[in-house]
Amino acid sequence: MVVNTVAPWAELVPDVDRPMTADELLALPEDDGWRYELVAGRLVRMPPTGVEHDDVGAGLQHELFAFVVVRRLGRVTLSDVGFRLDRAGEKHIVLAPDIAFVSAERLAQLPPRGTPERKKFFPFAPDLAVEVASPDQYRPEMAQKARHYLDGGTRLLWLVWPGSRQVDVWRPGNDQPVTTLAVGDTLDGEEVVPGFTFPVARLFA
Repeated sequence: MVVNTVAPWAELVPDVDRPMTADELLALPEDDGWRYELVAGRLVRMPPTGVEHDDVGAGLQHELFAFVVVRRLGRVTLSDVGFRLDRAGEKHIVLAPDIAFVSAERLAQLPPRGTPERKKFFPFAPDLAVEVASPDQYRPEMAQKARHYLDGGTRLLWLVWPGSRQVDVWRPGNDQPVTTLAVGDTLDGEEVVPGFTFPVARLFA
Protein backbone atom coordinates (compact mmCIF):
# COMPACT_ATOMS: atom_id res chain seq x y z
CA MET A 1 0.00 0.00 0.00
CA VAL A 2 1.38 3.40 -0.95
CA VAL A 3 1.42 5.81 1.98
CA ASN A 4 -0.81 8.80 1.30
CA THR A 5 1.86 11.51 1.45
CA VAL A 6 2.08 12.81 -2.10
CA ALA A 7 -1.52 13.72 -2.83
CA PRO A 8 -3.67 13.71 0.31
CA TRP A 9 -6.71 15.16 -1.47
CA ALA A 10 -7.56 11.78 -3.04
CA GLU A 11 -7.20 8.05 -2.53
CA LEU A 12 -3.93 6.63 -3.77
CA VAL A 13 -4.11 3.40 -5.71
CA PRO A 14 -2.48 0.57 -3.68
CA ASP A 15 0.39 -1.66 -4.72
CA VAL A 16 2.22 0.92 -6.83
CA ASP A 17 5.87 0.38 -5.94
CA ARG A 18 7.58 2.55 -8.57
CA PRO A 19 6.94 5.89 -10.25
CA MET A 20 4.43 5.69 -13.08
CA THR A 21 4.86 7.63 -16.31
CA ALA A 22 2.34 9.79 -18.13
CA ASP A 23 2.25 7.29 -21.00
CA GLU A 24 1.40 4.48 -18.57
CA LEU A 25 -1.39 6.59 -17.11
CA LEU A 26 -2.75 7.20 -20.59
CA ALA A 27 -2.79 3.45 -21.23
CA LEU A 28 -5.00 2.66 -18.21
CA PRO A 29 -8.51 1.30 -18.99
CA GLU A 30 -11.21 3.94 -19.19
CA ASP A 31 -14.15 1.79 -18.11
CA ASP A 32 -13.38 0.98 -14.47
CA GLY A 33 -15.50 3.81 -13.00
CA TRP A 34 -12.59 5.86 -11.63
CA ARG A 35 -10.80 9.03 -12.67
CA TYR A 36 -7.03 9.15 -12.37
CA GLU A 37 -4.32 11.75 -11.99
CA LEU A 38 -0.57 11.40 -11.55
CA VAL A 39 1.41 13.24 -8.86
CA ALA A 40 5.20 12.84 -8.68
CA GLY A 41 4.85 9.48 -10.41
CA ARG A 42 2.18 8.20 -8.02
CA LEU A 43 -1.23 7.22 -9.32
CA VAL A 44 -4.17 9.03 -7.72
CA ARG A 45 -7.63 7.46 -7.92
CA MET A 46 -10.75 9.60 -7.54
CA PRO A 47 -14.42 8.59 -7.58
CA PRO A 48 -16.89 10.20 -10.01
CA THR A 49 -18.25 13.53 -8.83
CA GLY A 50 -21.77 14.20 -7.56
CA VAL A 51 -24.56 16.36 -8.92
CA GLU A 52 -23.64 19.43 -6.84
CA HIS A 53 -20.11 19.35 -8.21
CA ASP A 54 -21.48 19.42 -11.75
CA ASP A 55 -24.04 22.10 -10.87
CA VAL A 56 -21.28 24.44 -9.74
CA GLY A 57 -19.09 24.02 -12.79
CA ALA A 58 -21.67 23.81 -15.57
CA GLY A 59 -22.68 27.47 -15.81
CA LEU A 60 -19.11 28.75 -15.59
CA GLN A 61 -17.88 26.29 -18.19
CA HIS A 62 -20.70 27.22 -20.58
CA GLU A 63 -20.12 30.98 -20.36
CA LEU A 64 -16.34 30.71 -20.46
CA PHE A 65 -16.57 28.48 -23.54
CA ALA A 66 -18.87 30.92 -25.34
CA PHE A 67 -16.68 33.90 -24.44
CA VAL A 68 -13.48 32.21 -25.62
CA VAL A 69 -14.91 30.78 -28.87
CA VAL A 70 -16.45 34.03 -30.08
CA ARG A 71 -13.18 35.90 -29.52
CA ARG A 72 -10.96 33.04 -30.76
CA LEU A 73 -8.87 33.26 -27.60
CA GLY A 74 -8.07 29.55 -27.40
CA ARG A 75 -9.85 26.47 -26.06
CA VAL A 76 -11.89 25.54 -22.98
CA THR A 77 -11.51 21.90 -21.91
CA LEU A 78 -13.52 19.56 -19.70
CA SER A 79 -12.42 17.51 -16.68
CA ASP A 80 -11.44 14.40 -18.63
CA VAL A 81 -8.47 16.15 -20.27
CA GLY A 82 -5.05 15.75 -18.65
CA PHE A 83 -2.21 18.29 -18.49
CA ARG A 84 1.48 17.51 -17.93
CA LEU A 85 2.81 19.81 -15.20
CA ASP A 86 6.23 18.30 -14.51
CA ARG A 87 9.49 19.81 -15.69
CA ALA A 88 12.19 17.89 -17.57
CA GLY A 89 13.79 15.28 -15.35
CA GLU A 90 11.03 15.34 -12.72
CA LYS A 91 8.65 12.51 -11.87
CA HIS A 92 5.55 12.92 -13.95
CA ILE A 93 2.58 15.04 -12.86
CA VAL A 94 -0.69 14.88 -14.79
CA LEU A 95 -3.73 16.75 -13.46
CA ALA A 96 -7.21 17.12 -14.96
CA PRO A 97 -8.89 20.34 -13.79
CA ASP A 98 -12.67 20.56 -13.75
CA ILE A 99 -12.45 23.42 -16.25
CA ALA A 100 -9.39 24.72 -18.07
CA PHE A 101 -8.58 27.43 -20.57
CA VAL A 102 -5.65 27.10 -22.97
CA SER A 103 -4.63 30.21 -24.91
CA ALA A 104 -4.31 30.22 -28.69
CA GLU A 105 -0.59 30.87 -28.24
CA ARG A 106 -0.14 27.65 -26.28
CA LEU A 107 -2.38 25.68 -28.62
CA ALA A 108 0.03 26.57 -31.42
CA GLN A 109 2.69 24.57 -29.54
CA LEU A 110 0.72 21.30 -29.78
CA PRO A 111 1.96 18.53 -32.08
CA PRO A 112 0.25 18.39 -35.49
CA ARG A 113 -3.09 16.63 -35.79
CA GLY A 114 -2.83 12.98 -36.74
CA THR A 115 0.54 12.43 -35.08
CA PRO A 116 1.03 9.97 -32.18
CA GLU A 117 2.05 12.81 -29.84
CA ARG A 118 -1.33 14.46 -30.42
CA LYS A 119 -3.02 11.50 -28.69
CA LYS A 120 -1.18 12.21 -25.44
CA PHE A 121 -1.92 14.66 -22.63
CA PHE A 122 -1.44 18.38 -23.07
CA PRO A 123 2.35 18.80 -22.74
CA PHE A 124 1.98 21.99 -20.69
CA ALA A 125 -0.19 23.54 -18.00
CA PRO A 126 -3.47 25.33 -18.75
CA ASP A 127 -3.40 29.12 -18.59
CA LEU A 128 -6.49 29.06 -16.34
CA ALA A 129 -7.48 26.08 -14.18
CA VAL A 130 -10.70 25.73 -12.20
CA GLU A 131 -11.04 23.11 -9.46
CA VAL A 132 -14.30 22.49 -7.60
CA ALA A 133 -13.61 20.97 -4.18
CA SER A 134 -15.56 17.87 -3.16
CA PRO A 135 -17.04 17.56 0.35
CA ASP A 136 -14.12 15.43 1.55
CA GLN A 137 -11.43 17.82 0.25
CA TYR A 138 -9.93 20.47 2.52
CA ARG A 139 -7.82 23.60 2.10
CA PRO A 140 -4.37 22.21 3.05
CA GLU A 141 -4.49 19.37 0.53
CA MET A 142 -6.14 21.46 -2.18
CA ALA A 143 -3.51 24.16 -1.61
CA GLN A 144 -0.90 21.53 -2.41
CA LYS A 145 -2.71 20.77 -5.64
CA ALA A 146 -2.93 24.48 -6.48
CA ARG A 147 0.83 24.79 -6.08
CA HIS A 148 1.36 21.97 -8.57
CA TYR A 149 -0.62 23.95 -11.14
CA LEU A 150 1.23 27.21 -10.52
CA ASP A 151 4.64 25.55 -10.42
CA GLY A 152 3.79 23.86 -13.71
CA GLY A 153 2.96 27.13 -15.47
CA THR A 154 -0.72 27.88 -14.79
CA ARG A 155 -1.22 31.65 -14.71
CA LEU A 156 -4.53 31.82 -12.83
CA LEU A 157 -6.36 29.27 -10.67
CA TRP A 158 -9.88 29.44 -9.24
CA LEU A 159 -10.48 26.96 -6.41
CA VAL A 160 -14.21 26.75 -5.72
CA TRP A 161 -15.62 25.75 -2.31
CA PRO A 162 -19.34 24.88 -2.63
CA GLY A 163 -19.75 24.30 1.12
CA SER A 164 -18.72 27.83 2.11
CA ARG A 165 -19.75 29.40 -1.21
CA GLN A 166 -16.30 30.89 -1.71
CA VAL A 167 -13.59 30.92 -4.38
CA ASP A 168 -9.86 31.07 -3.63
CA VAL A 169 -7.92 32.92 -6.32
CA TRP A 170 -4.33 31.75 -6.84
CA ARG A 171 -1.60 33.34 -8.96
CA PRO A 172 2.05 32.41 -9.56
CA GLY A 173 4.59 33.63 -7.05
CA ASN A 174 2.26 33.21 -4.09
CA ASP A 175 2.22 30.32 -1.64
CA GLN A 176 -1.34 31.13 -0.57
CA PRO A 177 -4.46 32.45 -2.33
CA VAL A 178 -4.12 36.13 -3.20
CA THR A 179 -7.77 36.62 -2.30
CA THR A 180 -10.89 34.68 -1.35
CA LEU A 181 -14.08 35.76 -3.09
CA ALA A 182 -17.55 35.43 -1.59
CA VAL A 183 -21.09 35.71 -2.90
CA GLY A 184 -21.37 39.32 -4.03
CA ASP A 185 -17.90 39.29 -5.60
CA THR A 186 -17.02 38.60 -9.24
CA LEU A 187 -14.51 36.28 -10.87
CA ASP A 188 -12.22 38.19 -13.24
CA GLY A 189 -10.21 36.59 -16.03
CA GLU A 190 -7.65 39.38 -15.67
CA GLU A 191 -4.90 39.27 -18.33
CA VAL A 192 -5.35 35.50 -18.75
CA VAL A 193 -8.88 35.71 -20.22
CA PRO A 194 -9.19 39.48 -20.79
CA GLY A 195 -12.69 40.85 -20.37
CA PHE A 196 -14.25 37.71 -18.90
CA THR A 197 -16.18 38.10 -15.64
CA PHE A 198 -18.58 35.81 -13.80
CA PRO A 199 -20.53 36.57 -10.58
CA VAL A 200 -19.58 34.21 -7.78
CA ALA A 201 -23.24 33.99 -6.75
CA ARG A 202 -24.07 32.32 -10.07
CA LEU A 203 -21.78 29.43 -9.26
CA PHE A 204 -24.09 28.43 -6.44
CA ALA A 205 -27.46 29.49 -7.87
